[in-house]
Amino acid sequence: MTEQTTIQAAPERIEPERFAELAHGIEAEVGRFIVGQQQLVRQTLISLLAGSHALLEGVPGLGKTMLVRTMSEALELGFSRIQFTPDLMPADIVGTNIIVEEAGERRFRFQQGPIFSNLVLADEINRATPKTQSALLEAMQEHRVTVAKQQYTLSEPFFVLATQNPLEMEGTYPLPEAQLDRFFFKVDVPFPSEDELIAIMDRTTGAERVTVKPAASGADILAMQALARDVPIASHVMAYAVRILRASHPDSEAAPELVTKYVRYGGSPRGAQAIVLGAKIHALLDGRFNVAFSDVQAVAPPALRHRIILNFEGEAEGISTDSVVRAILAETRTEAAE
Repeated sequence: MTEQTTIQAAPERIEPERFAELAHGIEAEVGRFIVGQQQLVRQTLISLLAGSHALLEGVPGLGKTMLVRTMSEALELGFSRIQFTPDLMPADIVGTNIIVEEAGERRFRFQQGPIFSNLVLADEINRATPKTQSALLEAMQEHRVTVAKQQYTLSEPFFVLATQNPLEMEGTYPLPEAQLDRFFFKVDVPFPSEDELIAIMDRTTGAERVTVKPAASGADILAMQALARDVPIASHVMAYAVRILRASHPDSEAAPELVTKYVRYGGSPRGAQAIVLGAKIHALLDGRFNVAFSDVQAVAPPALRHRIILNFEGEAEGISTDSVVRAILAETRTEAAE
């Protein structure tokens, strides 16, 4: 059954110190259940605090589903899971009108779908047809859905975490660029190390049950989202983020050789927005109320890896978008050329 927590209004403005305290508390509680994967937890949390969504890619069994469920418990928010399959229909996601009988009369009543929750896991999103995938677009962008010309607003905070399995691509429907662009970050889920695997075995095969305690509320998340947008960013740091985005385009004079040779399309303006807002949140998590070049560099890979489209030669050569982003960061000056 789908749960949903409605937040009527955000609390009074919180201080940066409180922001960092809450965020680190969330990471600590999630870390009680999720072994290792600090970067995964941090980048997922940044996406949530940006008021946007994240796309996770990794082989099965790495805890992607458990991450979202654990985060919902740490935040006391509603959680729902949508398992994407080829026969999944848009109405299975957003809901549909059903006929009910009231006072001797039959009338239509809207039955909410699993999208009406706070944290939504879209599991193996590339297994559904494009028609069903597109049902997520309005919800992700507008935080509302439309059914039979009637609009229904989703409660806040609203966060979609979609997963992709990179191994089994047969019978899947790759997400179009326009939908990929809706995701704030694309986060790669690495395979655990030997020590982490041992810790996972201890936690999952033993008698002791790990419990997650609430570390923040939905109202706290809304206040943190508001504070993140108030973080100042110097003009030269903003210009640096824009130069990074421009360098991802093969027709730009600032593009590295790897970009001009292997990239077909560079990142969209949403990529620069993700870099700037992600850098603001990264600075707050580090206890600073100003954005540094290092913050921009830290969030550029997850912000751009799904927005850079390789050409045929790049795909044939096995070039990764991460290597392209690394080349861009290595060759883009922090200060503009005189």
